[in-house]
Amino acid sequence: MSELVTYRLEEGVATIAMDDGKANALSPTMLSQLNAALDRAAADRAIVILTGRPGMFSAGFDLSVITARGSNAVTMIRQGFELAERLLSYPAPLIVACSGHALAMGVFLVLTGDYCVGADGAYKIGANEVAIGLPMPRAAIEICRQRLAPAHLNRALITSEIYTPDAAVAAGFLDRVVTGSELQDEARAAAARFARLDRNALAATKRLAREPTLKALGGAIEEDAVTFRTLMGVP
Repeated sequence: MSELVTYRLEEGVATIAMDDGKANALSPTMLSQLNAALDRAAADRAIVILTGRPGMFSAGFDLSVITARGSNAVTMIRQGFELAERLLSYPAPLIVACSGHALAMGVFLVLTGDYCVGADGAYKIGANEVAIGLPMPRAAIEICRQRLAPAHLNRALITSEIYTPDAAVAAGFLDRVVTGSELQDEARAAAARFARLDRNALAATKRLAREPTLKALGGAIEEDAVTFRTLMGVP
């Protein structure tokens, strides 16, 4: 199995980086490796920095699996949103270093971060499902609802507005934009700040603050599974 995800632990901070050399498609293999990296981070009780390769965070699900339809597509979509659910409930600080383009399921992973910093550049950030003819999954709506500014929620979801990194800050996708060369330094500086917080209090507060979202997200994943079985031709 090729290595699509790398794991590096330094001073209690685990950097989990996606790199398939292309669009960082969230294929079954990529999702499996991301979950394995999170298993390691949880065992190490590490603060997590989730990132991509320069110029590309992730363009979303593997379209070759989706266009093939069938049970593999249904399983992949479910696993993607279950990964987002897991990231939202990760008990230690989770920093997303958005290294470039982030679209569809890729941007939904960005929205799981406790702190999201993006690289400046001519990058596209947004949820483009409607633009390519796909109804927005219920789970995606719940992920967006918990972070996007109300004025941007409809624009992002219903009209598939695509944002530049700077505009993505106002919308709520990102908290800050820095140059690409500063991205990892900013993510690690944030990790150092968060390391000084009481870990138990942080975990408890995150759990309480996100309890409504996680409850709604769990139900949405189940409802989406039924919808996508029909869409993908699975009895």
